[in-house]
Amino acid sequence: MKRAKEYFESLYERYLLRQCSHVPKHIAIIQDGNRRFARESGIEVALGHRLGAEKTEAVMDWAHDIGVTHMTLYCFSTENFRRTKDELVELFTLFTEKAIGIVSDERVHKNKIKFQMVGDRNLLPKDFLEKIERVEELTKDYEHFTINLAIAYGGRNEIVLAAKSILQEAEEGELKPEEINIRTIEEHLYREQSIPPVDLIIRTGNDKRTSNFLPWLANGNESAVYFCAPYWPMFRKIDLLRGIRMYDQRIKNDSSYLP
Repeated sequence: MKRAKEYFESLYERYLLRQCSHVPKHIAIIQDGNRRFARESGIEVALGHRLGAEKTEAVMDWAHDIGVTHMTLYCFSTENFRRTKDELVELFTLFTEKAIGIVSDERVHKNKIKFQMVGDRNLLPKDFLEKIERVEELTKDYEHFTINLAIAYGGRNEIVLAAKSILQEAEEGELKPEEINIRTIEEHLYREQSIPPVDLIIRTGNDKRTSNFLPWLANGNESAVYFCAPYWPMFRKIDLLRGIRMYDQRIKNDSSYLP
């Protein structure tokens, strides 16, 4: 029965992919539902997060194989710091383990995958920050596929930090108020990582909101948004392809959205 299910899912995946003439360059994913999945499955929340991390690795492989060139993963928001101390310790232990694993992952170096973090680094534990910055340094010259890890990230916080940076430059005489424009703001967001506009946002867990995620790169670009029911650990390649099909249909219906 399991093999039959996998066979028919594989056929459906190929069918969905054939329907898509346009593959988004940049997909951003709000990975929601680890805790709800754990509670409904009768397992520890910590295990739910670990199963979610395993799913993240699988989704990165799927996206790479399909031809996506940039992916931003909403791993941890600034609001998530309100969670219990025990959960925060478990999460950053998991993040640190995964950062260490990236360094020796043959797929990363074979496929030239670049990793970079977007978020408020001042809020992060020192040990994790050291590990993720090592990953960034080791992969900074890779260009085939870029993974942006949104950790300690909040869209409003992103804009506030950009405004502070612009104000400081103005006070120091490096920037005149009349010189401030859209490009100035973009350059002072987390754009030193050269993140392109978002084409498609996917949110799992059946929650229909974008949760302060990439307001400039996504909302300003009128990105396609695909909400799906599965909790993140249950997300399938079929769900990813359905999101891409929605993006493709949007472009076919209105070519002005074509990147």
